[in-house]
Amino acid sequence: MADDVQGVTVGTTVSFEKTVTEEDISMFTQVSGDTNPLHSDAEYAARTRFRAPIAHGILAAGVISAALGTRLAPDAVVIYLGQNLQFRAPVSPGDTLTANVEATAVNTERNQVSLNTNVTNQDGTEVIRGDALVMIDELR
Repeated sequence: MADDVQGVTVGTTVSFEKTVTEEDISMFTQVSGDTNPLHSDAEYAARTRFRAPIAHGILAAGVISAALGTRLAPDAVVIYLGQNLQFRAPVSPGDTLTANVEATAVNTERNQVSLNTNVTNQDGTEVIRGDALVMIDELR
């Protein structure tokens, strides 16, 4: 029995990159219902520690989901089971985010993979770190 789940082994790494736009933030506000003015009102945001609107943390974490769902096992179904996140720095419109994920453990009996997750911006600043657990199922 191989120590892999649908081709994913300990040490497998994948990444996903996306530039966050003001339109992304606006659409996320509408979809999520999170209308906190920190994300859309420049006058309000100017009075905060950030001095300008920033992206929702969960919007920024979406690049991790994209890396897992589209790059980790492209010929299989990747199902999120859990994600721990630490938000380390703000994300502004125009920032280019790169999610990097690395498999740290594989449970072949349960088709599960544990991963370290990390998101950096175009300057190499870590904006999110965490870990995830996914199940990888074969396409039928």
